[in-house]
Amino acid sequence: MVRETDSRTLGRAVRSVLAVLAGAAVVAPIVSQAQATERGRYIVEFKQKADANDLAAMSRLDGRVSLELKNINAFAVDMPKSAVAELLKNKRVRFIEEDKPMYAMGHLSADAGGSQITPYGITMVQADQVPDTTARNRKVCIIDSGYETTHEDLIGGNTIHGVNLTTSGDWNTDELHHGTHVGGTISAVDNQLGVIGVMPNKRVILYIVKVFDASGTAPTSRINQAMQICADHHANVVSMSLGGGFSQSQQQVVTQLAAQNIMMVAAAGNAGNTSISYPAGFAEVISVAAVDSAMAWATFSQFNADVELAAPGVTVKSTVPMGTGADSTLNVGGTNYEVVGIQESPNISATGPLADFGLGDTIIPGGMTGKICLIQRGDITFALKVQNCTASGGIGAAIYNNVPGLFAGTMAGEITTIPSTGANGDDGAELLSKVGQQTTVANAVGNYAYFDGTSMATPHVSAVAALVWSYFPNCTAEQIRTTLDNSAMDLGDAGRDVKFGFGLVQAKKAFARANHLGCGL
Repeated sequence: MVRETDSRTLGRAVRSVLAVLAGAAVVAPIVSQAQATERGRYIVEFKQKADANDLAAMSRLDGRVSLELKNINAFAVDMPKSAVAELLKNKRVRFIEEDKPMYAMGHLSADAGGSQITPYGITMVQADQVPDTTARNRKVCIIDSGYETTHEDLIGGNTIHGVNLTTSGDWNTDELHHGTHVGGTISAVDNQLGVIGVMPNKRVILYIVKVFDASGTAPTSRINQAMQICADHHANVVSMSLGGGFSQSQQQVVTQLAAQNIMMVAAAGNAGNTSISYPAGFAEVISVAAVDSAMAWATFSQFNADVELAAPGVTVKSTVPMGTGADSTLNVGGTNYEVVGIQESPNISATGPLADFGLGDTIIPGGMTGKICLIQRGDITFALKVQNCTASGGIGAAIYNNVPGLFAGTMAGEITTIPSTGANGDDGAELLSKVGQQTTVANAVGNYAYFDGTSMATPHVSAVAALVWSYFPNCTAEQIRTTLDNSAMDLGDAGRDVKFGFGLVQAKKAFARANHLGCGL
């Protein structure tokens, strides 16, 4: 297991310097004690391979090396802010930059559950139309918060290895839940449980590099290290549902990976503005924007000229560590409907006849006694709708969307006492036609959740890229990238635009294009 602070990763030169310093007399640092209290984390890159003198120079300035990036002759160093200018006088130093934090680009939108479904994103990107028969000749490297290999929908069959660069758990645990969600979109197994991924038939080869703990943040240097580890383990596709600010050192790493025929895919970002997130903003990296189940642009998705492809990123159902999600179900007259658990709804169940409660904006004393309230979304809060149902005698609630698609709801801190779920707007008319039929609505602890974010869009593109590429392994990464761009479903303004790039990634169309026209057309 590799750890960021493991001295073994610093090389022979680092060890020799540490040994000398350990036995030497204490040397007063150049900076004052007051100055030394203001410290920062930096990436120091040298023009040539660093030697013992370079390490000693940083040490004299009270610099503490935590990570070596051998491939770019750089180190992550904790040192006084006042020491930066002094170190820049060293003619062997190429540059010094802040080791800025980078962030996971997804978040929980709602809990999920029920019997196995095909998430809307799988069909939207046409993954269900291209068999993953040849998937074993491609390797996808996921840089994220880990991947819970013991999950019921991820265990067994797929070839998975990894490394942990944090001090939290191991690569096959996930304290943030983010990486396991991303991984499920790529590889969740077709086993009658939960969901299926883009490649669901146990033919996926994955390498996991854990860079995030429960905080969801990691320094740029650690992400740089993770990219190089992906390359060292012969990844074909590197999936990065993360982002942050520009970094010179990261640009160099990205350039090196591109030269090694590695495809890189990253989240465009969730700020909902024109700012550019990196590594998505580098020319060598595919920047992925998010759309919802109606193929509309997600309002949180960053939009700029670097956006290249779009993929599902709103209310995406996938795997989370066992017992950390919720199972929410709605059965009407023996038919199961896909529902989204409304956050903060109690984990209980209720059974009774379905009754139309309109918008749920008016209490009907005794009007819903012993019944499940079917409520349309709109006008008032979810909590007030459910509270009005309860005050009318209702024992459960199903709130259906007022537009096509699912939605993520929350009680926003308000107390409700009956189970409630959110239903797809596309099912609203059918549910209304079943008023009077026996209905069960239930919430319970489960193993799946709905997340929002360009983080959720990214693995759709990463997995489709690997899936299509597996049929044409002699094509280069850049050629497959061109094929994906040229076969995307145009959305928004005609041609490439800032919100959707070339459009929605399409597996079947990309396969057909490469099969008919050849590589890179």
